[in-house]
Amino acid sequence: MQTISQMLAEVRRRTPGATAVAYRGGRITFAELDGAARRAARGLSELGVGHGDRVALWLPNSPAYLVLWLGAARLGAVTVAVNTRFRAVEVADIVQRSGAKALALWPGFRGIAFLDILGEIDRSALERLETLLIYEEAEGDGADGAAGGAGTAAAPPALPASLAHCRRVPFPDLLERPPLDEDRAAPGDGANIFTTSGTTRAPKFVVHSHGSVTAHALAVARKLGYAADPVGGALGALPLCGVFGFCQTTAALAAGSTLALTSAFDAAEAVRLVDEHRVRCLNVTDDMVLAMLDATPREVALPTVEACGYAAFTAKPDELLARAKARGLPLVGLYGMSEVQAFFARQPLDATPERRLLGGGIPVDPAGRVRVRDPESGRLLAAGEAGEIEIAGPSLMREYYGNPDATRETISEDGFVRSGDLGHLTEDGGFVYLARMGDAMRLGGFLVSPAEIEGQLNEHPAVRGAQVVEVDTERGPRPVAFVVPGPDGGFDEEALREHCGRSLARFKVPARIFVVDEFPTTMSANGTKIRRTELRRMAEARLATSPVRPGA
Repeated sequence: MQTISQMLAEVRRRTPGATAVAYRGGRITFAELDGAARRAARGLSELGVGHGDRVALWLPNSPAYLVLWLGAARLGAVTVAVNTRFRAVEVADIVQRSGAKALALWPGFRGIAFLDILGEIDRSALERLETLLIYEEAEGDGADGAAGGAGTAAAPPALPASLAHCRRVPFPDLLERPPLDEDRAAPGDGANIFTTSGTTRAPKFVVHSHGSVTAHALAVARKLGYAADPVGGALGALPLCGVFGFCQTTAALAAGSTLALTSAFDAAEAVRLVDEHRVRCLNVTDDMVLAMLDATPREVALPTVEACGYAAFTAKPDELLARAKARGLPLVGLYGMSEVQAFFARQPLDATPERRLLGGGIPVDPAGRVRVRDPESGRLLAAGEAGEIEIAGPSLMREYYGNPDATRETISEDGFVRSGDLGHLTEDGGFVYLARMGDAMRLGGFLVSPAEIEGQLNEHPAVRGAQVVEVDTERGPRPVAFVVPGPDGGFDEEALREHCGRSLARFKVPARIFVVDEFPTTMSANGTKIRRTELRRMAEARLATSPVRPGA
């Protein structure tokens, strides 16, 4: 097992002058990336960040994200991924529960008022935060500023009152420090926290160790062909705050491959980067596939791509597969989750077309193991029998941060993660994913707990109770809410949607909110339960006569 710094140092020794990151017309070599990470580690250390401390990264894809992650890893600190689409309630919860000592952000990214969002948070949630790391880019900036070049001099933004106790440190200041060459981490130390959603309102914090990150990165690099000769590039358009984008990045770094990084997805630019860097293994979401097909008129849309791993989140499968096949883009199904990382499995490239397009596959690491259990009887099932997928192997999480009970419930005594996914084994040692067993929703490419949205609705005085379900619409999966009004009435759908939008990411805001007198329920041995299947049926029926409004 390796630490993250050891993995990067090995690649640097092999290919010091090779390009690690291509970004906005600039390039960073592996030697430059490693050097910047060592200087950032020194800077973070002088700010009081030490072994086991948490550093929250509320940043889009950028070289600075990688430098801060690598620098924190050298200290044995843990980076906490924060989605740039998150708003006050979500950010406050993550910063407070993780106990983050530092928070990195790009205040001007895409015109989002990140500092104003922080200003909406009660100071009590930010009291353990000591440092704000401010990153800025201007038109014409490339990768150099994040690797120790001149960067951009910008007027320091004013901090809200809730952050008056924090020191503000421009990101370039970290890179002016001498390098820290000591690796203060061990392979078993925590390195990353990713947020995930389950059946409770507050997301769980998935902790991955240095060993799980590096072992999986090397396995993915070998299996997906990033380390093949000649080395092909990788497209870094998936958000680094999620395991899909993160594991794409770590595999590219482990292989010594060039990562063509983009802070925001643009289909035409993505096509250009795939061509320029001769990307052979592309991994994107289904909506990104369709956008890239639309962005080029070529008969063979992406001629360098030998396999396009995809995750089906929003597009209709039949349309996606037909359009990709017609344009010569070879799709292949994947499987991953925060607890086992992305690319845990991929369908065989030589499988039948029907099998190749299914979620699941063969574990990319030969040490990965999968079994399927009947959730009612507990019996382990044979190939072809559907049950809950359970997973073991080097890529597994270490724990849920601060939640030992949830850790014990999720990781079995013999080291398997209970996935909460329905699937079945295949005769060749792989598996097929069928569906989520629980009620979690896949919205905007992220797994979202209905309880999170329900909790926000329930905070409004006009609401006595709320339930949220996922419904397929012409615009992809969207949340639809049902509310029981409070005793004073006064239901106003748009006011409730605005209430949600002030605190939640846009993709979590219900597309429609309908009033009901009571929720459909059923009695079970464990008490009264909401009939969520009936709620979905009701939502589909109501949308048929009262569809999602434009702009909602």
